[in-house]
Amino acid sequence: MLRIVLINILLFLLPFLIYAAYVVWVKGVAANRAMAGAPFLWLILAGLIVLFVGLLTLVEFTGGDREGSYQPSVLEDGVIKPGGIN
Repeated sequence: MLRIVLINILLFLLPFLIYAAYVVWVKGVAANRAMAGAPFLWLILAGLIVLFVGLLTLVEFTGGDREGSYQPSVLEDGVIKPGGIN
């Protein structure tokens, strides 16, 4: 769960990091002043868009087979056999 939260935070902060790197590299501003005067509204919107696209991609391309049927976990001979989608 922590991995997913950290990935979501990174996806949201990605536009901020790219903007700061651009300002430092191209405009030659000191790293500690890179975010002074930044267009925060646009960066927040871009971060939300990147986060939303990332979440949609995660939902679309991960998980089990959508056409299968779910088989719950069962207890056989004192051993739990894990469930899954068949």
